Amino acid sequence: MGDAAVELSSTTDELAQLRIEKEGHSLKDTAVTNGHNPEKEGEGDAGVSDIKKKKKKKRKKKKKTGNTENGDDNNNEQPKSPTEQTDPPSVPISRFYPNGGFPVGQLHEYIDANSYRTTSAEMRDRERIEEDLYESVREAAEVHRQVRKYMKPYIKPGVRLIDMCERLESANRALVGAQDGDLSRGIAFPTGCSLNHVAAHYTPNKGDNTVLQYDDVMKVDFGTQINGRIIDCAWTVHFNPKFNPLVEGVQAATEAGIKAAGIDVRLCDVGAAVQEVMESNEVELDGKVYPVKSIRNLHGHSIGPYQIHAGKSVPIVRGGEQVKMEEGEFYAIETFGSTGKGFVIEDLECSHYMKDFNAPRVNLRSSKARSLLSTIDKNFGTLAFCRRFLDRLGEEKYLMGLKALVDSGIVNPYPPLCDQKGCYTAQFEHTLVLKPTHKEVLSRGDDF
Repeated sequence: MGDAAVELSSTTDELAQLRIEKEGHSLKDTAVTNGHNPEKEGEGDAGVSDIKKKKKKKRKKKKKTGNTENGDDNNNEQPKSPTEQTDPPSVPISRFYPNGGFPVGQLHEYIDANSYRTTSAEMRDRERIEEDLYESVREAAEVHRQVRKYMKPYIKPGVRLIDMCERLESANRALVGAQDGDLSRGIAFPTGCSLNHVAAHYTPNKGDNTVLQYDDVMKVDFGTQINGRIIDCAWTVHFNPKFNPLVEGVQAATEAGIKAAGIDVRLCDVGAAVQEVMESNEVELDGKVYPVKSIRNLHGHSIGPYQIHAGKSVPIVRGGEQVKMEEGEFYAIETFGSTGKGFVIEDLECSHYMKDFNAPRVNLRSSKARSLLSTIDKNFGTLAFCRRFLDRLGEEKYLMGLKALVDSGIVNPYPPLCDQKGCYTAQFEHTLVLKPTHKEVLSRGDDF
């Protein structure tokens, strides 16, 4: 093979020499100028080396060309999955899982009379039927985990709460892939950042410049939803270690509630388990010891599609309902502990609102109220919203219209829930689903 290649090369050179000499050029000149004589530009034919170069260029073009069967060079190429998230987050979580398969939450086997479920073929078959549902809620849970991961380094003394909430909500919208007017995916409710004696339902309204302080105890509570399947999850932020016993006690109480929950478990038994752990704690603040109390008129709840409170309440004290948890139900197991009375009332300026799930049909006289209701239906449906969300959508001078919707029973207000001033409250919360074979804590992460 080698000798044949040399012969062919020699023959090619001879033919080239004859051709060049015929045109009145020397092979030497052609070699020196590499097929191009700058003094006689445009004269003569290209040399052999030029011919080879042109062929090589054509080959390179072919390599760069994509699928051209339909006259389209590169448009048929599949987009690559991203390898890492941007900062701030801008790539929806779904892009990292193009074929689905979102992370499974923490699995708990059922015990006692339901222990057979773990290995039951019938239960596994029933579970497979709901796989699309589990995919939706697992995607929402992964969004929640990633938003938490992004936000935690940012939350520190000196930050304005309104800035914190808007940053968190922007990340939430980006990661879940939310679009205004599309209810299939988005924020499930406003970001709660209730401070100290305020236990729940506080988020800053426009103009509220409250700044987080070193001695604050803040409950961060936010939600994500995909196809109406809601992840409701919360934790408590504090910086002064003197609050450790309070915060750790409330977290342990939430874990007790998760452990107690299950198919056929009575809601009152979950409440008893929570209270036992919660009220075994005490905290010393400025030389005085305070028992940690369960806030008896706050509770966890069942969750339905586009319905944050779906009808069943999970108490955090003894003596609740005898109603049983059932297969297929979603629950937010949340606990609140307090150094105060252990009882909350509505107080302060309202920021949270939600259209009633069974809102009555009312003939609204106010055109502003009708317009505002249209905005609510389009962007929130029966999910909770706050004034800042309306501001973001460009609504102006809407308070009278909002009041008309509240007065008519179409929209419900949810003012901040407060224990006695001067006390401190803490909260932890996870969302779980009672699948046929396992209890899955969907919102569980490396952080808590």
